[in-house]
Amino acid sequence: MVSARKRIWGWYFFDWASQPYNTLLLTFIFGPYFAEVARGYYMGLGLEAEAAKAAAQSLWGFWYAIFSLIIAGLAPVLGAIAQGTGRRLVWVYVFSVFYVLAAWSLWHLAPGAEIDMLRNAAIWFGIGLIGMEFATIFTNALMPTLAEGDDIGKISGSGFAFGYLGGLVALFVMLSLFADNADTGKTLIGIDPLFGFDTEAREGTRFVGPFSAIWFVIFMIPFALWVREPHGGAGALRIRPALASLRDTIRSLRYRGSLRSFLISALSYSDALTGIYAFGGVYASNVLGWSITQIGVFGILGGVTAMLASWIGGRLDARFGPKPVIVGCLIVLLLVCAVIVGMDREQVWGFALDPASTTPDIIFYICGGLIGAAGGPLQAASRTMVLRHTTPDRATEAFGLFALSGKVTSFIAPTLITIATTISGSARLGISPIILLFLIGLILLIWVKPKGEMVS
Repeated sequence: MVSARKRIWGWYFFDWASQPYNTLLLTFIFGPYFAEVARGYYMGLGLEAEAAKAAAQSLWGFWYAIFSLIIAGLAPVLGAIAQGTGRRLVWVYVFSVFYVLAAWSLWHLAPGAEIDMLRNAAIWFGIGLIGMEFATIFTNALMPTLAEGDDIGKISGSGFAFGYLGGLVALFVMLSLFADNADTGKTLIGIDPLFGFDTEAREGTRFVGPFSAIWFVIFMIPFALWVREPHGGAGALRIRPALASLRDTIRSLRYRGSLRSFLISALSYSDALTGIYAFGGVYASNVLGWSITQIGVFGILGGVTAMLASWIGGRLDARFGPKPVIVGCLIVLLLVCAVIVGMDREQVWGFALDPASTTPDIIFYICGGLIGAAGGPLQAASRTMVLRHTTPDRATEAFGLFALSGKVTSFIAPTLITIATTISGSARLGISPIILLFLIGLILLIWVKPKGEMVS
């Protein structure tokens, strides 16, 4: 018999195991490395440096948008099917296979890659993203079975904090032992990459894919041992009734103003937050000229603040509810994005800087800390807010809708960033649409009831 405490810790370990997909692959190592390789490819075609940066950013954004659309289309359907069968864990393990195989395959993106290899790497990354996102839907849906009432907020915040700690540890290990600096060939602590990895072939950096896969497999063991399917039985797979239930739930949103407003708000600010994570490392590489190592240190700082803030945010959520936490985080993110858009190596909102100055680097490090401090609690409080608008027996369906709200327009951020970059000719100004998306999300929260709605 597994104790309630072990079930909670087993559930926490999914966040620990899966966080490297966001931390190492999406934002701080593989994403910037992909941009670096793509820049080299486009410059080899004769493009100027700025045009090559924009083209690399567009390529990354295009494929990210494609797979986000796939996730948006399938997430609520899978949630409804799982809701109808009462099965959650089987889906977690199915999509975990996607995660592991796809992450491992990222090893093959080598320097000097042609467009076919770049495309294949982007596709493998997208398959792994599908695995991570869909597995997360079903683990989130297990949350109501872990505790009741205000304890849910604490568990949600602590889970994100534990996950960020896992991402932080994984990032530190990767930077210290494997990821090589393109200029020096050394890792963060000044040694050659382990296992005799070839620095000219960037094998240490490319190992981030297999490393993330191995990390996931090892740290999913506590989840597999301690988390069990909730009592109530698993029924047969009946797709038509499940889809009918989903259709009825979507139609009911017209009568549920608070939930509708929250889902649209989350649609907007989740897209913006995803845009920061997807393009933050690319921005640092393109605009500030940072190396993978510098971007990784930036990620460590953001991971530390995200971990601490998520834990604190869980306590604030339990005391004041999720809505004030969400509002506060969005205000911080709005201000940070305004600073980033107005900054490059030569100026900050029109105030000239010495191009050799470290001031832009310091400012961006501070911004990274604040992004982590706001992004972690924002996500944790958001899933608590979902639970305030549903019941435990319909949680999987609700999180499917929540995933839909977070992904149905996730192509908008990369598309708007690409358009803004093309029109302005500036990678810096190209991320300005993120400000608008955060603002829309903040305004829509006006119509969200802090305690949710009574759900029959």
